[in-house]
Amino acid sequence: MPSMTKPVVGVIGNAQVINDRHNVQLVGQRNLQAIAEVAGALPLMFAGTPDITDIDALLGAVDGILLTGARANVHPAHFGVEPDPRHEPYDQARDAMALALIEACVARGIPLFGICRGFQEMNVAFGGSLHPEIRELPGRMNHRMPRLENGEIHPDPEVVFADRHEVRLVAGGLFAGLLGCETIRVNSLHGQGILEPGERVVVEGVAEDGTIEAIRVAEAPSFAVGVQWHAEYDPQRNPINRALFKAFGAALLDHRRTP
Repeated sequence: MPSMTKPVVGVIGNAQVINDRHNVQLVGQRNLQAIAEVAGALPLMFAGTPDITDIDALLGAVDGILLTGARANVHPAHFGVEPDPRHEPYDQARDAMALALIEACVARGIPLFGICRGFQEMNVAFGGSLHPEIRELPGRMNHRMPRLENGEIHPDPEVVFADRHEVRLVAGGLFAGLLGCETIRVNSLHGQGILEPGERVVVEGVAEDGTIEAIRVAEAPSFAVGVQWHAEYDPQRNPINRALFKAFGAALLDHRRTP
């Protein structure tokens, strides 16, 4: 790695079409700010497509990877389920990029932090499955973002990203150790969620309705964790999310110092 004052974090992009004509790769601003302002690193956006993003070259240029949330669901073909138009859009280029990248990061000991879709991708990468609408399962709450009576998304971000439910952390687990407690409150903005955990996926936190919310990868040589909630929204002022990004930042420095 070249000598630089800050570690570098690769942030995956999402395919979108702007004005019905411009194909672009987008990353939410709050992801970039969380990395810069809380993890103490330089965010580096990269395309979520294997056609133009070489994993070896990418991992040679960064100290860690952030897999962000996104509107698109992970394509169900990755866990043996037929696709349904109701659960579109999909972003199969990002699927291919992220799933290969997760395996490479864990194998090489490169810090990895998955948020929302990234959390789901981590589960799928290790053979787990997802449910396209967690709220349709018996006994589950609606984990999707708040909407007005007319169906439109609530206009106030403070309402949309407000803490909405508890997550119980595993006693003595990684998250309980990082956060110094066994119960937290988090935001909730997702339809899809983990159904069956993957082979190396260790469940570290569960919502009050049984929805899996926090995971780590077993026997990973470095930081390899995921959360279902949007931890990037407010780590500047939310102590739970700040602790997670601080821990990610510490792992980045450790990786950077390793010859």
